[in-house]
Amino acid sequence: MNFRFVTKRIHAFLDYPVALVLIAAPFLLHLGDSAPMAKWLSVATGVAALVLTVFTDHHLGIVRVLPYKLHLKVDSLVALVFLAAPVLFGFAGLDRTYYWANGAALLIVVSLHQPEQPVAIAATA
Repeated sequence: MNFRFVTKRIHAFLDYPVALVLIAAPFLLHLGDSAPMAKWLSVATGVAALVLTVFTDHHLGIVRVLPYKLHLKVDSLVALVFLAAPVLFGFAGLDRTYYWANGAALLIVVSLHQPEQPVAIAATA
């Protein structure tokens, strides 16, 4: 049984809302009590995620110049940064929980990515 069910299409549908949540959530949750960086790291990451999604080569990409594999690698890097940020920047309380939860969620989504199957090209005679 294959547990990797997050397809390129599903991932594309998640990208825009996640980027917007990363931008808005710090204000709605009043992040930044333990360190101002807790607010602005999420906002900056949300803006970067929005730009990355616009330029990614998937069906919801607008410009489609960046390979999807690069997009996944950036997502993995962001997950690791989010998991390390509370320790690196001294986040506490809700700030720490927010980054650990988002980092773990992103790592799970990337790890559940279903690799694309190569398209078989029929031989013509």
